[in-house]
Amino acid sequence: MTIKQLALIICITVLCCYSTTAQKEEVSLNLTLDQAIEIAFNQSIYSFRQKHMYLASYWDFRSYKAEKLPLLGLTSTPVSYNRTITSRYEDGEDVLVPSERFSSDATLDVSQNIIATGGKVSVSSEFRRLENLESGNVSYSSIPFSIGISQPIGGYNYFKWQSKIEPLKFEQAKREYLQSLQELSERTTNVFFNLIKAEINLNIAETNVFNADTLYRIGKGRFEIGTVTQDELLDLELSLLNANIALSKSKVDLEQARYSINSFLGLDDNVNIICVLPSEIPEFKIQVDEAMAMALENNPDILNYKQQLIEADRGIAQARGNNGIDASVSANFGYNKNTDKFDEVYQSPYGDDQRLSLSLGIPIVDWGKKRGQVQMARSNKRVQEATVRQSKIDFEQNVFLQVMEFNMQEEQVKISAKADTIAQRGYEVTKQRFLIDKVDVIKLNAARNSVDAAKRSYIESVQTYWTNYFNIRKTTLYDFETNVTLMKELDSLLQK
Repeated sequence: MTIKQLALIICITVLCCYSTTAQKEEVSLNLTLDQAIEIAFNQSIYSFRQKHMYLASYWDFRSYKAEKLPLLGLTSTPVSYNRTITSRYEDGEDVLVPSERFSSDATLDVSQNIIATGGKVSVSSEFRRLENLESGNVSYSSIPFSIGISQPIGGYNYFKWQSKIEPLKFEQAKREYLQSLQELSERTTNVFFNLIKAEINLNIAETNVFNADTLYRIGKGRFEIGTVTQDELLDLELSLLNANIALSKSKVDLEQARYSINSFLGLDDNVNIICVLPSEIPEFKIQVDEAMAMALENNPDILNYKQQLIEADRGIAQARGNNGIDASVSANFGYNKNTDKFDEVYQSPYGDDQRLSLSLGIPIVDWGKKRGQVQMARSNKRVQEATVRQSKIDFEQNVFLQVMEFNMQEEQVKISAKADTIAQRGYEVTKQRFLIDKVDVIKLNAARNSVDAAKRSYIESVQTYWTNYFNIRKTTLYDFETNVTLMKELDSLLQK
């Protein structure tokens, strides 16, 4: 964070604290566009929401990575009491006898998923104590060491496809977060210029009321001496009424614009923001080929297209694996010990603890279910491939149009500024000629309308320039003014 940014944040904090303690006393604050964007980064609700959306993706990715690491677990039943009636075989017949037992057990287990094959390997150690409360006998059993493996055969490997998709999703989430900051800049630009336009509209409305009132009073004087007709006088009076209506509306619009920017930036409603119109714009052009290359390299949509194709392949693999022969093999080897004495439960000799199993599930007649699901998955992949191809074409077309609009907008700003100056001069000339009775009211009103339109057009052109500027940064994640990729800012932003 620069000293300028830190000073701005301190200033805002002091102003907010002061406004709280001063019983909502109004505080004025001059803000440039860059300062408004910095405040939005630090305390707007939009920024807060985007940060936590990224954090959700981050912890989701951390959970995925945890599945690739060994998992150490302890399962235990410290106390288990069982008193019931059980059947027992005695003297050639089954008899029901009461049974009362007290048992405890614990198992320590380390397991590891095998990403390449979809199986699992584990190492465990078990201990158990059993006490027969009727006879008073106590026995102990242990499995000091046991290693086991379970492996599905020919089935769907969840871990394999997860390892392809999850890193891609997280990389996309990081770029979407960086992209959201450019979206934040664009939104801040809109509320910033909306306030500027509301203030200008109010100034125009006040000026129009003053001019209309002046011209109406002059018109009344000329009407009395016969140099202005009654129609022209009525036209001047109507202009005055319309100017007052426009003034009332512009005051309401200004209050709404002030509320919107304060709400967006997270400022108290007693802070009166005075927007400082950018005095100049950066002068540079963007090459289409360069912008296209940066967009294809950095934009998260490109990663999303890649993810869609991988998910289509995953759908085929899942259809094949879940509807064929369901086979798995599991094996376990270890040592065990059973004794009546606690101090011998972990002493040799040990017995062998071995298990091996093979399970099979073979559909005999599925009436084409497996084949149909596989064909559906393949059709879905072809549709997805066609959709991605079209999306890429639309994406590249959008980049091209954005570059063209941005490169033209600089010239539009210059033309609008010149038109604003000419319109203002033209109105002053027309106004002076009206005062000496050289032009009529219609030409004067037309000149005034031209001034208002030219002023609004200039502000609109400046706003469009900056929204296009941030929009193309959002698409390419590249700063063409300094020739630096925004991806370099990603690590420092994520540290915050």
